[in-house]
Amino acid sequence: MARVEIHREGPVARVELNRPEKHNGMDLEMIDALIAAAASLKTDRQIRAIILHGAGPSFCAGLDIQSITGKPATLAKAAMSLLKPTANRFQRVNLCWRDLSVPVIAAIHGNCFGAGMQLALGADIRLAEPAARLAVMEAKWGLVPDMGGTVLLREVVSKDVALDLTWSARQISGDEAQQIGLVTRVVPHALEAARSLADEIADRSPDATAGAKHLFTEAWGADEADALAAERRWQLRMLRCKNQRIATKRNLKDPQAPYEERSW
Repeated sequence: MARVEIHREGPVARVELNRPEKHNGMDLEMIDALIAAAASLKTDRQIRAIILHGAGPSFCAGLDIQSITGKPATLAKAAMSLLKPTANRFQRVNLCWRDLSVPVIAAIHGNCFGAGMQLALGADIRLAEPAARLAVMEAKWGLVPDMGGTVLLREVVSKDVALDLTWSARQISGDEAQQIGLVTRVVPHALEAARSLADEIADRSPDATAGAKHLFTEAWGADEADALAAERRWQLRMLRCKNQRIATKRNLKDPQAPYEERSW
């Protein structure tokens, strides 16, 4: 059984973690499959949005510690990856989604712990069910977040909140996660809401959607002058795209005018 499955639903790709009997605990096979899924979708210009979700009762209950520590060779290989001067695969699995030119939406239900929490943070938007349980779980194992968590947490919560979650390793509900900014919205049915949002995004210019994602990535942590310069560059790029003219046509004349595929 494949650890990760990609389901194409029109212009939307649904990336499904597929170890339901393990609450989608990540082993090395799943990590590599997620990285491969992101790489394959990165070059698909027909895709307008991506949904990350888990099969079965949970989004992702975290790293499958037993699958790694139970095999000395696997554990040694994982430890050696920490010596690399660049991002290792444990970090890339959660950071790679930010490199895609389409919105990535995490649909969170059940457990979302540790590696699963960091995967969700790698998405652009997180929709969580009220009863979902979320936690930065690494302290429970005597570890620190090391799958991109420091980069990703600082973008959504303040330092004191990140430390509170990390030191305590406490589980919080979807409702509390929204209150502290860890998730974007709380919804009754996360996958259903993610599909609705993805369909809404897919009806916009794919170039404007991609441009906005890259612009915010570039400008968010920049000083004012650099952020404004990034706005100017990306707006000029939009004005050169045929899809911008199609968007104008859709608003003024023909609401059903079809967009062309994404420019990059």
